[in-house]
Amino acid sequence: MATLDLEEQEQLDQLKHFWQRYGNLITWTLVLALTAYAGWTGWHWYQRDQGGKASGMFNGLVEAAQANDAARAGKVFDELKDRYGRTAFAEQGGLLAAKVQFEAGKRAEAEASLRWVIDHASEDEYRAVARLRLAAMLLDAKQSDEALKLLSGDFPRAYEALAADRRGDVLLAQGKQDDAIKAYQQAFGALTAEQSYRRLVEAKLASLGATAPSTAAAVAAGASQ
Repeated sequence: MATLDLEEQEQLDQLKHFWQRYGNLITWTLVLALTAYAGWTGWHWYQRDQGGKASGMFNGLVEAAQANDAARAGKVFDELKDRYGRTAFAEQGGLLAAKVQFEAGKRAEAEASLRWVIDHASEDEYRAVARLRLAAMLLDAKQSDEALKLLSGDFPRAYEALAADRRGDVLLAQGKQDDAIKAYQQAFGALTAEQSYRRLVEAKLASLGATAPSTAAAVAAGASQ
């Protein structure tokens, strides 16, 4: 081996000193970086894998719904939410299971499915649909105070009119006609002329002896509640 000159020997000594001082830090930094990358890659693979499995289970729920098999639908949904509760399929599954359960007269099971969606769904839209459906069930069961609690608070813009309309139904059932009219006016103002549901709200107002206001007046009436 060729003899190192003094300058090369000095550089080598400096390198050895640097590695002795910082080698462990560099090594662990690299390990952590590689671990993080592997974790990120693994997480995306896991998400795809979970989504694929949840999709297959959701298809089984759809089949149960088409057969009007509430017992099977509930069982599949329980398994779906337990295994893949963080997927959108579980949120959709809760709404579908609740529909089948309600139509089969299993109100307690339907309510439990909807409450799971309200408590666990990551998407505001799914929670909004669950709140609206459960509020209708509670109103039908003459639990109007509980229904109003579900209808209070913010809703995604696309569901504001439906929430106001349902509040009107609940308030009317409580004998609060003036408040119900205000809620219906708010609903009317949040709907466009092209939306057929607006005519239903208008009919409700007419049945109470109230006229449908302009959009601006309806929004102002709703904001004053």
